[in-house]
Amino acid sequence: MVERIGRKANEIEGVVGVVESSSTTIVVLPKALFEKLKRLSESQGMTVEELIMDRFLEDIDPGRRAEMYWDMSEEYLRRAKEDFGRGDLKQASEKIWGAAVLGVKAVAYMRSGNRLKSHGELWEYVNKLVIETSDEELGRLWRTAISMHVNFYENWAPREEVERSLKDVEKFLEKLKKLCGK
Repeated sequence: MVERIGRKANEIEGVVGVVESSSTTIVVLPKALFEKLKRLSESQGMTVEELIMDRFLEDIDPGRRAEMYWDMSEEYLRRAKEDFGRGDLKQASEKIWGAAVLGVKAVAYMRSGNRLKSHGELWEYVNKLVIETSDEELGRLWRTAISMHVNFYENWAPREEVERSLKDVEKFLEKLKKLCGK
């Protein structure tokens, strides 16, 4: 229902508004404003959602911020499953990647209060976790998530590979949660 409303609102040029459901709130913005937010977020290695959180939630303690990242990660995973179910492998791939990234960022906030700001910092942090835990599978699962980011741009992966990647990233997130005692 929310998705249909959101799509309909996007068809109305210049509309600004909010559409809410029990678990999601969609903010509808003029396309030019969204594009500006998207460029700014990408230049800082973030999603638009992260940019908004970063700008407006600076005073929130790292533990609460980590919870918000977990919530976003779970939402991305849910949306990846929906996109996959509809056959939109490109969008499913990007959301699979996004769920993994937000999970890593949640762990970094929860354990050290640090915000990871670039792809390089994400790689370094995952490598640190692999070394710390001696869990080589974490690295392999991370590389699977990275492949989905590439697939978003190239759209080469067959359906079966996207499905396997979705399962792998679910496993990756479970392992990350255990590192945080979740």
